[in-house]
This record gives sequence, structure tokens and C-alpha cells, in this order.
Amino acid sequence: MIASTLLSMDIVPLRTSDTGSEALSIMSDFYIKHLPIVNNEELLGLLSEDDILDNDVEEAVGSYQLSISKPYVKDNDHLYEVLRMMSDHHLTVVPVVDPEQNYLGLITQEDLLRFFAKSGSFTEPGSIIVIEISKRDYSLSEIARIVESENAAILSSFITTNLESTRVDVTLKINKQDISRILASFVRYEYQIKASFQESQYFNTLSDRFDSLMTYLNI
Repeated sequence: MIASTLLSMDIVPLRTSDTGSEALSIMSDFYIKHLPIVNNEELLGLLSEDDILDNDVEEAVGSYQLSISKPYVKDNDHLYEVLRMMSDHHLTVVPVVDPEQNYLGLITQEDLLRFFAKSGSFTEPGSIIVIEISKRDYSLSEIARIVESENAAILSSFITTNLESTRVDVTLKINKQDISRILASFVRYEYQIKASFQESQYFNTLSDRFDSLMTYLNI
């Protein structure tokens, strides 16, 4: 699950001599809003659609003042780092470089979403449980022990938190369809159950939403 596994070479990076108009054409072809600018193998920066619209589209992009600092990930960075980079800078692509800072390719938002959507967390049958707990009491090992005591396993988990709150939501993907005993165990240990979904109810809806998102990205 490192950046090099999703590396795409289909989208050719811009040269400093390319015009804004040419960049917009490439963005339109690939349904993206960002493109890396590369000189030989050196990553110079990341051009956004807004950067082009704020300048003369017939001018070379090398003359533009870029609004985004030079974001990139290294080829051996985890895909979570790619996801963080995309989220922090609202990117549709993330450039990837080698240890010598040479440009290798890029990762698109669509490819990253498809990777996570096809991972075992989504494709393995099971159910979803969302519990609420105080930050100081959170222990994944304790939560896993409760789940495993009912002959089940956690396939994936993630935390949703609010800096202004002392509570966190923990979302669990469980490898069982019938989770009634697991829910009862959580209640017995005084966990607050915020939501639960069986796969038949939840993942069909999730799949529909993902397909709608992919359709939107390809508009």
C-alpha cells in the first residue's frame, strides 16, 4: 500500500513552455484540476485550474505564480499519506517523486478512491458498527477483545473526532452479518452504539454512492 503501487504515467506532466490553454485541454481530457510542472526530471510545482484562470491562458505556465506550495509524496510513502495530501490541499492529483526528488508520475483522486473501494474493508461480507467513546477511554485492543469474544473479527476501523469534543466515534467493519450479540456485548460494557448496518442495507447504498461519485468526477 505504498504510492508506487498506484503510479500513473498516462497523464504527461507540463513543461514550463506549455501554455495555460494547453494545460486546460489536458485537464479537461482527464477530468482533473491539477497538473505537475516538470523540467527534465525535476518537479517544479503543481499547477491548478484556478492558477490558469487567474493568468493569461496563452502565456507559458512557467511564468505563472503558483498558488499551491510544491506538494508531493515519495514513491515509498503509504497511501494514507497520499490521501492526507489530497485532503489537506484539495487536490485531484498528487505528484510522486523518488528519493532524489525526481518526478516519477502521479496518483489521481479517482485511482485512489477506486483502490480503497476495492479493498477488503469494502468487498468482504460483514456489517458496520459505530460506537461513541471518550478519547481517554479509547482502546482498540479492548474493542477487538469484545468483538472477538463473539467469534467475530474487525476487518477495518477508523476514528472520527472533533477537536472541540472529548468524545470520538469509532467505525468498525465486522466480518459477520448477524451482529446482535456483538451489539449486546458493547452495551454490556457501557459503549454507546450510535449506528449499525447490515451489509445488505449498507453496502448496496455505499456502492450506489461510490458509482455516483465516479460519474460526477467524470463529468
